[in-house]
Amino acid sequence: MRRPPPTAATLLAAALALAAPAAAVAQALPGIALERALARSLGVGVGDTVTVGTAPGTGRAMRVEAVYAPPPDPVSLIRRERRVRLHLPDLAALLGAPDRVDRLGVRVRGAATPESVAARLNAAAFGYHAWDARAIAARSSRTFEVVSRFHRAIGVITIVASAVFLLCIMLLKVEERRLDAAVMRFIGVRRRTIFGALLLEATVVAAVGAALGVAFAWVAGAATNLFYQRFFDTSVVFSLVTREIVAFGAALSLGLGVAAGALAALRLVRTPPMTLWGRG
Repeated sequence: MRRPPPTAATLLAAALALAAPAAAVAQALPGIALERALARSLGVGVGDTVTVGTAPGTGRAMRVEAVYAPPPDPVSLIRRERRVRLHLPDLAALLGAPDRVDRLGVRVRGAATPESVAARLNAAAFGYHAWDARAIAARSSRTFEVVSRFHRAIGVITIVASAVFLLCIMLLKVEERRLDAAVMRFIGVRRRTIFGALLLEATVVAAVGAALGVAFAWVAGAATNLFYQRFFDTSVVFSLVTREIVAFGAALSLGLGVAAGALAALRLVRTPPMTLWGRG
């Protein structure tokens, strides 16, 4: 007797029956969370199975339960570390060292301060040392403090060089006005008026330069963040232009510009008209 051909419902039921054991095995595997950059480099995603071990040939199959983006941390960028997160029992079984940790975090609640809790923990027993978050941040930020001081030194040198360059530019610009100043002196224009006109011109030039400098800094900072955030796959801000920096830069630019213009204008108005005309 000839059997009837299988229907679509029969084929679907058979496929589900075969897939059920595989799904049960995948659900039984311990879960693991991968850092986004690591998951991207390995080409895996949520639901995939990976082998994790401390040495070749000692791996254990685990199922990727989550892919997470780590919090912004400049220290991890320097070390170029890639991290995974496991449940504590799975990690202890993988390392073969149950009831043992290298470090752990404690969140303080209530009116207690982290410093007081750390002091009480350190006095309670030995074999470990408790640090509050500020102390850990200070210890891990020493490299960045050195880099910050280096950048500050570069900034001071740049400001000094810019001031000298600006003074030279203003002196040259004022020297181009020697004949104009001589003519104005001959027709009776007072020195104060000439000085004010030159000072106003220097102020306008300094203000325009400050505006262009702020715009350039903003564009350069945005380009720097865009490049390095994509390169390191992080949300760390590498270049930050704050209101304080803009205010300091604008004030410094205006101050140096006005000072350089005042010195150049003062030198010009104190020169005799015949000398300015080239006959002195």
